[in-house]
Amino acid sequence: MIRFDYAIFQNFGYKGLYGGLDAKGIHTKKGLKKSEQILDHMGSTELAANLFRATQTEEKLKRENIKTKYHANQTHLEVGKKVRKTIQEIGGTMPENLPVAGSIKMLDKKDEPKQLKNKGQAS
Repeated sequence: MIRFDYAIFQNFGYKGLYGGLDAKGIHTKKGLKKSEQILDHMGSTELAANLFRATQTEEKLKRENIKTKYHANQTHLEVGKKVRKTIQEIGGTMPENLPVAGSIKMLDKKDEPKQLKNKGQAS
């Protein structure tokens, strides 16, 4: 799939899991800036739900030999809805209502060791 098609495919999965919200709707609901990536601001629970949705969709596409964009998109939507239903049935918090996590990119920068300046010593 070309990148544009992948974005459409991804939105079908989001719509299933997030009760009809697409990527733009998730950005708005969670107060993310346009430049911020949704995945960078997910906590472990939300990330796990999305990973489960993605892996189960991939397996279903392979298992059922789904080839058309239309059927792939519909499969992603269905799997997303089933993951959402499972979260609801066990009493979990819907993904759109989970708190926004700090960006993983910011964590990476914060945890990087500071480089010491070399004061004339040969390396």
